[in-house]
Amino acid sequence: MKREECLLVLAGLLARVGFFSYGIYQDAHFAVKYTDIDYHVFHDAARYVAQGNSPYLRDTYRYTPLLSWMLVPNHWLQWVHFGKFIFVLFDLLAGVMVMNLLGKCGRRRKLILASLWLLNPVVITVSTRGNAESVMAFLIMWFLVHLRNRQFALSGFVYGVAIHFKIYPIIYALPISIYIRSSEGSRWFLRLLTMGIATLATLVGCGIGMYYIYGWEFLEHAYIYHFTRTDHRHNFSLWNMLLYLDSSGVVPTTINWAEFAFLPQLFICAAVTYVLWEAPTFQNMQCVLFLQTFAFVTYNKVCTSQYFIWYLLFLPSFLLDTTLSGAKGIFLIFLWVGTQAWWLYNGYLLEFEGKNMFYPRLFSACVTFFLANVYLLAQFILDCRRRNYQTNIKKTN
Repeated sequence: MKREECLLVLAGLLARVGFFSYGIYQDAHFAVKYTDIDYHVFHDAARYVAQGNSPYLRDTYRYTPLLSWMLVPNHWLQWVHFGKFIFVLFDLLAGVMVMNLLGKCGRRRKLILASLWLLNPVVITVSTRGNAESVMAFLIMWFLVHLRNRQFALSGFVYGVAIHFKIYPIIYALPISIYIRSSEGSRWFLRLLTMGIATLATLVGCGIGMYYIYGWEFLEHAYIYHFTRTDHRHNFSLWNMLLYLDSSGVVPTTINWAEFAFLPQLFICAAVTYVLWEAPTFQNMQCVLFLQTFAFVTYNKVCTSQYFIWYLLFLPSFLLDTTLSGAKGIFLIFLWVGTQAWWLYNGYLLEFEGKNMFYPRLFSACVTFFLANVYLLAQFILDCRRRNYQTNIKKTN
């Protein structure tokens, strides 16, 4: 890395150390804690692992055992916060690979775009609160770096680990296939087969290994649970109110709505890949991954702040060649932040002041946030299509 890039990473590290230090202070002096409640779940699960037991002895642990294994040093060192440093390390490594994937754009532009991850307060807060999304961010960036370098077996291996860690990256299989089909000439099938076999072998291997150690509870908690999940707390999703009423038995129906919530989500995620057919380049594939992830989070039946990390990871690459004006960009940011703030205000009144805010205010906040994100998604799709049109015009001239 160049000197300026190293300084940016150092600034990102210092910012994270600052947020981490403040978090310890807030935990000790304020009613609202800084540390994510999920981090305590990870920590407790790691204690069971350190004792030679299953992490699933910890109620609400719904993740791969690999995550609990990563936090075992918490108990070796007798310091609950050590695992946060692990997440911060993955966070910074993801940022380094974000810079790498920006390629050879102008130095100033590259630093500004990389700052959208490395100096982003949302990203920094998520990792320093002890959320594990930075691990996923690292794995996704790592497999993309190998894919760009045409290292298909390595890319497939890392992609398989990412899917094992969390299921959602499987939606990227379609745009990856389209990209390889269009960029590898007559050898595209062999390349695609190589990556596919590596991905499947890794995914199956991890699954068999975890099943051998922990049995059915691994499949039940790490995978099956997420298809029928009905978590209505801290949930920005449009499905929030329906899931809340359904879980309380108020809705007089035998239909499990959580099982059908993914249908419009998967349809939209598949439909946006059409944008890649227009210009099947690696850069455009990254833009499509951004669109897919944004759509996936927007339409997901559970949507919390940590999920925003999933698409913020692709934002620097998406903005590299954007046609959006500065004024339009500011308006979109205001729309995203404003509707989110309205939801958070009502959520605070509900959770910390005990006021009944579910209907109409929290419900209207969910609807408003959803509609705002649908509008943002439409603008992003139009932006990609304008870029593709300009690219194709240049090719024909």
